[in-house]
Amino acid sequence: MDFITAQNLVFRYIDEDEQVNTADVKNVLDDVSFTVKKGEFVALLGHNGSGKSTISKHLNAMLLPHSGKVYVNSIDTADEDEDFTVRRMVGLVLQNPDNQLVASVVEEDVAFGPENLGVEPQEIRVRVDNALKAVDMYEYRNQPPHKLSGGQKQRVAIAGIIAMEPSCVVLDEPTAMLDPKGREEVMSTIKKLNKEQGITVVLITHYMDEAVDADRVIVMDDGKVLTEGTPQQVFSQVELLKRHRLDVPQVTELCYKLKARGVDIDTLCLHSNECIEMLWEVLK
Repeated sequence: MDFITAQNLVFRYIDEDEQVNTADVKNVLDDVSFTVKKGEFVALLGHNGSGKSTISKHLNAMLLPHSGKVYVNSIDTADEDEDFTVRRMVGLVLQNPDNQLVASVVEEDVAFGPENLGVEPQEIRVRVDNALKAVDMYEYRNQPPHKLSGGQKQRVAIAGIIAMEPSCVVLDEPTAMLDPKGREEVMSTIKKLNKEQGITVVLITHYMDEAVDADRVIVMDDGKVLTEGTPQQVFSQVELLKRHRLDVPQVTELCYKLKARGVDIDTLCLHSNECIEMLWEVLK
């Protein structure tokens, strides 16, 4: 079942009240169509300026299309009467966790969302505890957020979204400001929420290595969908991606270069353990 559907989505950053010739304004999103199934983990890739972040804001009605449609669980995001419903179903985690942390204590920050939804205090207590445990931050519940590491702050921000019990979490480059350890912590949390709790995940990133464990990958370039498919299908198109100034996972890049040097490689690997096993067989 498709949980999110984008149909011929067109968007440009312009005030419609301004006297501007719209023909002279470049579309940030240009006839973009895709779907996300319920429970799916989709990675949305592309370099800066490709339209990824603009898409993320369309998925919970922060932005509305100039033309085309976005549906969340069959609800048209352009229906103003359904804004609240859409935003309860789709939670958005931003790049900088400091922009989403509003309280002086971790558990109070996680409680902020449910409180604004009018959830009963006893239920809030349960949700906060469960959300913090889900992101492995329960032991820090009484800590001030400013004393946490970048990865820990981002996990608290994710917990704040989880406590509102959305069906889908959209993460807009959540690891862009983190060190490798913080990136690993956040990615582990994202995969856990998807696989163990069945939460639909849309991960927006320009780190190709973060997409290898997704169910499906959508690659954006210049406001359009360049290609999509499973990670194996997408990242095997090395030359196409390179022509559009995009990278592939490091392991895939290694396999690609070895194959170009004459090494007998049938499949471009995505994970290091696959690459090791493949090279072991080739070199035996």
